[in-house]
Amino acid sequence: MNLASIDLNLLVALEALLECRNITHAGHCIGKSQPAMSRALSTLRGIFNDDLLVRASRGFVLTSQGERLAQMLPSALNTIRNMVNSTTRERRSKATVAMPDHQTLVLLPPLMQRAPDLEIVSHSLFKGTLRALEEGDIDLAVGQIVSAPPGYLRRSLYTDHFACLLRHDHPALAREWTMESFLALRHAAVSSDPGSQVGQIYDELPELGLPDRRMRFSNVLTAAMVAATSDLALVVPRRAAMRFCAMLPLTAVDLPMKMKPYEVVLIWHGRWHRDLEHKWLRGEIVAALTAGSGAHKHEGLQQNDGVAAYPV
Repeated sequence: MNLASIDLNLLVALEALLECRNITHAGHCIGKSQPAMSRALSTLRGIFNDDLLVRASRGFVLTSQGERLAQMLPSALNTIRNMVNSTTRERRSKATVAMPDHQTLVLLPPLMQRAPDLEIVSHSLFKGTLRALEEGDIDLAVGQIVSAPPGYLRRSLYTDHFACLLRHDHPALAREWTMESFLALRHAAVSSDPGSQVGQIYDELPELGLPDRRMRFSNVLTAAMVAATSDLALVVPRRAAMRFCAMLPLTAVDLPMKMKPYEVVLIWHGRWHRDLEHKWLRGEIVAALTAGSGAHKHEGLQQNDGVAAYPV
């Protein structure tokens, strides 16, 4: 028999009839009148070519076919109910997030505090980031993107500025802080994936007209550790700079020029937009990054011979 030719609502009526073994009581259970249930029973008998319920000395009893259906039907209907009611857990047990190295320092500590049972896998942004988002290999990406491509969604997390990291006793901190003195320093640079096709999605630090005699590093943490024990200067986003200053003997100094702040966003593919677990994960990330958004305001700077420096 073609399933499309059957009104599947009849199976709900059948479940009530087989359980109650009384037409009137079964109708009360599913909000149907006694005549409607009688018509449903007649149709069901035709579908299964069996009486299903027959009269006995003490009401109705099930036929052998009715007994078999009484065992099979509840689990089948419960599967459908679970599918329709979307019983997916709202909380994830594992999340895979692609982001620049410095963003792991900003995001992971507060996220781990908010969701201590969440297993977090962090990836650097790479050539196939957008495709990986679409296919579900990664759940979310954190970085920069001006506008989401078709099929993707974005949400602003926060805006940030750049700061220059110097070791806490760097000679430049005792001198006037000018554009000339800034450019005269030897700078550390963090190399990005040259093969990336989604360059706008990660935090690409501006060139700032820095001289070519820069030392290049594969990740920002290594660059910061070298800067802490040398005369190298490292330009990083301010939020990351605060993390480095808490871990290493570094001082974060405002750049001697004004730069347009950049926006850090969360990006995901539309196929996951309404997924309850994914929605919960996005909410936790937003909450983790916005909780301390006012923690490093400009008013907290210390003045030191013309250098605006954050306390270590």
